Order: sequence, then structure tokens, then C-alpha cells
Amino acid sequence: MNYCLHEFKVNSSKIYLLEFDDNFNPQEFLDTLTEIELERYLEFKSDKRKKEFIATRILKHQLFGYQEIKYESHGAPYIHSDSNENTFISISHAQNLVGIACNTDFQVGFDIEQIKPKITKIFHKFLNSQEKEMFDLDNISELTSCWSFKETLYKLAGRKLIDFKTELLLLDKTKNLVKGKITNPKEEILVDLHCFEFKNNVITINFNEIVRV
Repeated sequence: MNYCLHEFKVNSSKIYLLEFDDNFNPQEFLDTLTEIELERYLEFKSDKRKKEFIATRILKHQLFGYQEIKYESHGAPYIHSDSNENTFISISHAQNLVGIACNTDFQVGFDIEQIKPKITKIFHKFLNSQEKEMFDLDNISELTSCWSFKETLYKLAGRKLIDFKTELLLLDKTKNLVKGKITNPKEEILVDLHCFEFKNNVITINFNEIVRV
């Protein structure tokens, strides 16, 4: 396989995944990097991080060519195209999988989490008492979704130092959506979150535009 591409659509957002196998050799793709990207790549010591970096750049180049990733004042990444239409993006990765979510209308948060049993030992660190009542604490996939929801909220929050248990909240859930709230010092952000599974991974994205209150 070496690598292959997958595409999904969630409401008005698109998710592109690049899946690679254990034989994926990042050294074979160094000539596809820009000078700045190559300098950054050479700083990595971990083979895992090198593979993720190269795979992400292969995916970005296929989607956007060599357009530079820029950032809004609140930290949201976007790609500026020659057509003057900005595309908001979010990047995530898991074992042998990287992804980019895109939306031309609003900020997008996106996360990939591999489903692992160890989540049953750490969920108390990021779920509060109300959230524990909402979800099946014996269901590994559901707990992984909870962590992924909060990672997605974190990417939408626009700041680094944040308490996952008290400032990133899961308020309610229906069959397909979970309502999330971000509590920032000067505002609250409300958003609906959606998730689905792909090859033993949970993939989460905001379903609609965030609402600042």
C-alpha cells in the first residue's frame, strides 16, 4: 500500500485522510518538501514524528499545492488561495494515519484518536460527574469519542492552557451529535460535534459554525 487517500463529507466540511503502512519511508519523499518544511523535518528525532510530518505534507500538497498555512488572530489555521477564498483547516494524526479537515465557511476543529483499552483508566481525568452520567463508561469506543470531542473543542478554543474537565464541556447528546461548550475567560463558545469510526479510530469534527456568547 505504502499510502492511500480517503475522503469524507460531514455537513459542509470535508475530511481527507492519508493512511500509510509500516513500510512507509519518509526519506523517499524529501524532494516534495519546501525548503522551510525540510528544515523543520530535519529537527525531528523520532521516526514516528518524521512519518507523520511527511504524510501530512504529502496530503497538504495534494489538496492545496504549496500554499503556506497561515493563522487567524485567535489561532485558527487556514490556507489562503489565489482565488482570495480562505479555507479553514484542522490537522490531526493517529497510528499510521494523518488527516486534514477543511471548510471554506467557518473555523473547523478536527481530531483522530485510536481506540485503545487504556482509555478506561484515564477517563476520570477529563470527564466531570455530569458527563460520566451521559456516557457508557464501559464502552471503549464511546470513551474514546469523549476524549476526541474534547480535543476538538480544545482546537476551537483558541488558547493553550485549558482545563479539559471544567472548561471543555459536553452538555448533551443525541444519536449523531453532541453539544459542546468552551468556557474562555471572556466568552463562551457553543458548538455541535459529530464523530464516526474509521478502522479502529474515532474521528471527530464540529458539525457547524461555533457560536460565541
